[in-house]
Amino acid sequence: MIEEVKAKVSELLDKDNSGHGMEHINRVLDLSLKFAENENGNKDIVSLIALLHDVDDYKLFGMENAINLTNAKRIMNDCNVDKNIQRRVCLALNNIGYSKRLKGCSPTTIEGKIVSDADMCDALGANGILRVYTYSMKIGKPFFDRNKFPIKDMTADKYTSRCADSSVCHIFEK
Repeated sequence: MIEEVKAKVSELLDKDNSGHGMEHINRVLDLSLKFAENENGNKDIVSLIALLHDVDDYKLFGMENAINLTNAKRIMNDCNVDKNIQRRVCLALNNIGYSKRLKGCSPTTIEGKIVSDADMCDALGANGILRVYTYSMKIGKPFFDRNKFPIKDMTADKYTSRCADSSVCHIFEK
């Protein structure tokens, strides 16, 4: 089942050039499984959450998909994932992401927390900088603009309704 889900996610995200593609998904999956080992998380549920955590990202698929988890639900249905497991995965997916954290939402299950932490870890260091730069280039924003400054009082509405003026602004805002 996990390999089937991974194949479907790959079909959806393999051509992504925004920093949300399979390279990112695989790094989050690998780190999530390491965390699950240490934290006694259910590895199947962790794997599903990690694989599906960006398949409805509002930046890629729009706000309606993000709210309804359209792609995640379709993929899990196509792969015959048990309905109880689907509910657990969707609960976690609805609470993972920086914009959701700004709204005060965060995962409540150990599996959701594991994937959320792994996703945040992938936003750090060289990989994180490269992902921000890649996304900025895709949407036509510069890496740095000395006339633009980060927003200091970032809110969820500000974060989701606009794009940072540059990669550097995004890094400091986040």
